[in-house]
Amino acid sequence: MVEVGGIAADRLRQFIERIERLEEEKAALTSDVREVYSEAKAVGFDPKVMRQVVRLRKMNAADQQEMEALIDVYKHALGME
Repeated sequence: MVEVGGIAADRLRQFIERIERLEEEKAALTSDVREVYSEAKAVGFDPKVMRQVVRLRKMNAADQQEMEALIDVYKHALGME
């Protein structure tokens, strides 16, 4: 293994190449997700609401309740209720 300035160049290159491949995969997945939202919009669903639902489904019940309570507090403070 070639070392340059105390850095194992081959090992570093492997890490960089793995990161680059993963970034390419991430970009492809992002594009796929965007297409699904477009398809849903084309048949009448609201992508903004869908994104919020996806976000909520990722949260556990306690976090959801806390967020909803804070939203209620903020809305009340702004006279929206």
